[in-house]
Amino acid sequence: MIALDETDRHLLRLLVRDATQSAGALGRIVGLSQPAAWRRIKRLEDAGVIAGRRLRLNAGALGFGVTVFLGVKLARKGQVSLADFERAVSAIPEVQTVEHVLGLYDFRLRVVARDLPDFERVLRRRIMTLPGAGEVEANVLLSEERRPGPIG
Repeated sequence: MIALDETDRHLLRLLVRDATQSAGALGRIVGLSQPAAWRRIKRLEDAGVIAGRRLRLNAGALGFGVTVFLGVKLARKGQVSLADFERAVSAIPEVQTVEHVLGLYDFRLRVVARDLPDFERVLRRRIMTLPGAGEVEANVLLSEERRPGPIG
């Protein structure tokens, strides 16, 4: 675990909001030179605090107006391994995230679709036909507020 000071935390908050900012721009905001800001960011990357910088697409602007969180309970544990199901469901393009969870369901999926009939098609033809797929529970996303989570 790396020790973070207030400048590190400030840099992380800025990067979470917009990871495209240059080290020079970030340095100006937090009161560092460009090389000093770059060194701090590099140190945070090397320590694994910054796990990567990802592009986040707007699903709605791409024509995917429905997001559904799907809880999936495997029907036959043992005959189909968790890894096999995870590998198969990860190959479905509409499935954005696959999370192996503890609780009522074995997996939590984030699925995008053009509309509810399209989601039903993905569910019936792609997800429910996977080996081991059993009971499911669907929760349609109504709104979302993304938060970066605690820093330090």
